[in-house]
Amino acid sequence: MKYIIVTGGVMSGLGKGITAASIGRILKNKGFSLTAIKIDPYINIDAGTMNPYQHGEVFVLKDGAEVDLDLGNYERFLDIELTGDHNITTGKVYQTVIEKERRGDYLGKTVQIIPHITNEIKERIRRVAKRSLADICIIEVGGTVGDIESMPFLEAMRQMHSEEKEEDIAFVHVTLVPLDTQGEQKTKPTQHSVKELRSLGLQPDAIVARCREPLHQDTKSKIALFCDVPVKAVISAHDAKDIYCVPSMMEKEGLSDYLMDKLRLTAKEATHEWNELMKKMDGIDKEIRIAIVGKYAHLGDSYISINEALKHAGVECGCHVKIYRLEAEEFEKNPELVDSLKNYDGILVPGGFGARGTEGKILAIKYARENNIPYLGLCLGMQLAVIEFSRNVLEFRDANSSELAKTEHPVIDLLPEQEKVKNLGGTMRLGNSEAILTQGSLASRLYGGTHLVERHRHRYEVNPKYIPQIEAKGMKFTGRSDHRMEIAEIPEHKFFFSSQFHPEFRSRPGKPSPPFLAFVKAALG
Repeated sequence: MKYIIVTGGVMSGLGKGITAASIGRILKNKGFSLTAIKIDPYINIDAGTMNPYQHGEVFVLKDGAEVDLDLGNYERFLDIELTGDHNITTGKVYQTVIEKERRGDYLGKTVQIIPHITNEIKERIRRVAKRSLADICIIEVGGTVGDIESMPFLEAMRQMHSEEKEEDIAFVHVTLVPLDTQGEQKTKPTQHSVKELRSLGLQPDAIVARCREPLHQDTKSKIALFCDVPVKAVISAHDAKDIYCVPSMMEKEGLSDYLMDKLRLTAKEATHEWNELMKKMDGIDKEIRIAIVGKYAHLGDSYISINEALKHAGVECGCHVKIYRLEAEEFEKNPELVDSLKNYDGILVPGGFGARGTEGKILAIKYARENNIPYLGLCLGMQLAVIEFSRNVLEFRDANSSELAKTEHPVIDLLPEQEKVKNLGGTMRLGNSEAILTQGSLASRLYGGTHLVERHRHRYEVNPKYIPQIEAKGMKFTGRSDHRMEIAEIPEHKFFFSSQFHPEFRSRPGKPSPPFLAFVKAALG
């Protein structure tokens, strides 16, 4: 097994995740199989309880694990499916070590950071790498070098370096090269970051320098001299027009060849689908405008998988999808603003939890339904579509979800078996689940059959008691998993499709999600 370990310095948010995913992609293009691990130094067990404003979206894996959004980038760039074991957090590591200590596994020894915590980290990494049967395992160490919470993980990486063969492990350090007021590229932050890394016993084999413009040759030479790496190992990661261009940029910089030399790898049969994707992106000559009506509108990372799924569909259709994130609460404060939705080619309401902004989303859904504008609802976006339809077509004016308010018409509710569970954490529906589709429905046409597997992240369901009344008025539930409703569509509408699952999590470049592809096609007209 070959290991590539990606660390970061200077500041957070430089793009370690995209760097790690891009390294994986250029090596996959050379014919190698890869897996990826994300280390998050926070004490949370997983990302499930984190506020999207603070941490971006919660990505859901096939086994139901709620993880950092970088794992979504790994899946999209590498076209693989990961599990919760591929996300290592401080909380997971300490919980396991404490459980072992309570069982007496350490036979009375004093349990310490070294060796017990670091051993647990290394065991987890090697176990995941071995199970994957991949040629290369990429490990992204979250946080920034110098953070106190990252220390045990970096120490574990140092130990791995001494335990693995020299040709089986490589370190890539991501830093920042800012411009001063005169426009000069400054290397001092990179120098200090590498100095900090070396003080921990780690020497980078390659440095990926984030910068606004391509690194000048003298800047590369200066970094190489002060950081003790070859000039060819200083990689310019300047701003790209799209994240999917980053692998090609790194390939041109020679990073794959350098890493293959370091790891003594010989290229296998090359693949070209990524280059074909780039050609498609370059040939785009149309544009559509899509409104995402949500409650995390100010932070783009809150809806990153949706953004990417729209992009995948747009590339397939030969159009650029221009996304406008609209704050749902603004529609609640000023309902007349909902008329501005006439300026968009499609309206999308994403998932979410809690009552904030839901009435504004319902106004947007009503506008889309009544004005025949293509609509795509995801998770809560489907539940609110059912609520809107029940209020304005069935005329149950107080129809709502029992999660959001007390109502005489809980068209969205906990199912009887869920109500018996006192701990609501045990009622979340997470990960892959199958659904059966109605033959001849829009859903069956999109998925090319009567069966699908998609990922979920929700608790409340459509109340079976109201289904006959809703369907009698024209909204059809064309996807079902036993007594759970998975898809609601309005056949008479130009395009009105909503799903209880999250199709964006399985969308890939070159393999767009069926609902997103159909939505973009409908928006194109």
